[in-house]
Amino acid sequence: MKPIYLDYNATTPIAPEAAEAMLPFLYEQFGNPSSSHPYGVAAKHAVETARGQVAALLGCQYGEVVFTSGGTESNNLALKGAALARRERGNHIITSAIEHPAVIEVCKWLETQGFRVTYLPVDAWGQVDPADLERLITAETILVSVMHANNEVGTIQPIAELAEIAHRAGALMHTDAAQSLGKIAVNVEVLGVDLLSIAGHKLYAPKGIGALYVRRGTELALFMHGAGQEGGRRPGTENVLEIAGLGKACELARRDLEMNTAHFRAMRDRLHQALLDALGEESVRLNGHAEQRLPNTLSLSFHRIEANTLLSEIGASVAASAGAACHAGKVDVSAVLQAMQVPTEWAMGTVRFSVGRGTTNDEIDRTVEIVAQAVRRLQPGI
Repeated sequence: MKPIYLDYNATTPIAPEAAEAMLPFLYEQFGNPSSSHPYGVAAKHAVETARGQVAALLGCQYGEVVFTSGGTESNNLALKGAALARRERGNHIITSAIEHPAVIEVCKWLETQGFRVTYLPVDAWGQVDPADLERLITAETILVSVMHANNEVGTIQPIAELAEIAHRAGALMHTDAAQSLGKIAVNVEVLGVDLLSIAGHKLYAPKGIGALYVRRGTELALFMHGAGQEGGRRPGTENVLEIAGLGKACELARRDLEMNTAHFRAMRDRLHQALLDALGEESVRLNGHAEQRLPNTLSLSFHRIEANTLLSEIGASVAASAGAACHAGKVDVSAVLQAMQVPTEWAMGTVRFSVGRGTTNDEIDRTVEIVAQAVRRLQPGI
């Protein structure tokens, strides 16, 4: 029996409909979208159809979608592009302490280029306080970047409030929506953002494709140079195959959002409650906001257990992710859990379970049995 997959925040399988949409571009539809003959026209049509499908999911204009190679490139284009384009106006950037490395590492690089970066703290639930942004933003602030939802604990940030504060100060607002898109409603007008990053493989599209929403009129400096594809914002021949897959995945996400969200929440809560019932609150605790959290994400800390040891115990049966690593007598806790100030004796045993469209009641019940047995072996006092 294959392991139960509960690591959908790491990656998702390609939706069958998305794979089917890609097939023609593996074989007969191989044209270059820049070519004017029928092969090129067919490829161009596929790219523009997908652009419309992404735009429909985000609630933006067709021409505001730029295809990239994934979330990391989208974040690099957004942050480097905005910072370098607005350098004459100021050199201050604000982000949060719990961003994905695809944002944190870009900010560290920008610091080497003369930019000043402020890292907003989060509370015990992993949420940014808009009052902190209000206090720390200045006339020199040119960009604010805060993720829509955290990849480890699932906490959702008050992006609309943060965007309003940023805009009052004349700064752009960027959010990394790689984890939220397809799980909760993501509308760029409601959020009020200028830039928004997405990653296809979190959305039942293939790996190696993503997109960046760029509000009309937003200036970005290029960090790659070449021909004028993607409205001159991202040079290079378009990845038609995977763009078609991303477009279809976005169409499915939009169509089935309400159904998927309800399913995710039911599976997540079933797992959480059953583990609490089996182990008790003295042995397991929730990380992240109880309500303002992705419906599919469950970050749990098991008291005085090493996460990697627990994953080794269950790894042949359940696929999940660790929030901490223990080696040579030292506990390496993730930056997210550190920023949330989760006590070490809890943080060391943090495991993230993330459910998906295919998760079943039977898989959840089997997971509870497997995890509870492993925890009892590792916590003899239970």
